[in-house]
Amino acid sequence: MGAVEIGDLPDHALLLMDSAPVIYFLEDHPKLKPRFLPLFEAHAAGQVRFAVTTVTVAEVLTGPLQAGDDVLARRYRTILESWQPIDLDVDIAESAARLRASLRLKMADAIQVASALAVNAAALVTHDRDFSRVRSLRIIS
Repeated sequence: MGAVEIGDLPDHALLLMDSAPVIYFLEDHPKLKPRFLPLFEAHAAGQVRFAVTTVTVAEVLTGPLQAGDDVLARRYRTILESWQPIDLDVDIAESAARLRASLRLKMADAIQVASALAVNAAALVTHDRDFSRVRSLRIIS
């Protein structure tokens, strides 16, 4: 499993980041971080922009909080807030419900897709195969 391909993304593309790639990067996962590293390098170079949902914030903060590491949780939150946070509003919730009903997605996955569509993201970055039925959005995994 090699690194994700991002060469065909437009300059300054907005990417909605699902939880797993963010966790792999922040926690320096030895096998999975390299797969997503080109995205984080492109972000650091200003070539792409990141957005995250409140679902991603909750999932990313869970590990440090379970470990009782409030300092690390605050560090992660600061990073996530520096990206474009997408709040779950009623329109996104309804869109997620429609996606969940039509594509049989898990609720968290439906919220990710609905949020990406709501902000016109160029792609959703994930490590989850459950997005294979999504056709209305580019999935980078």
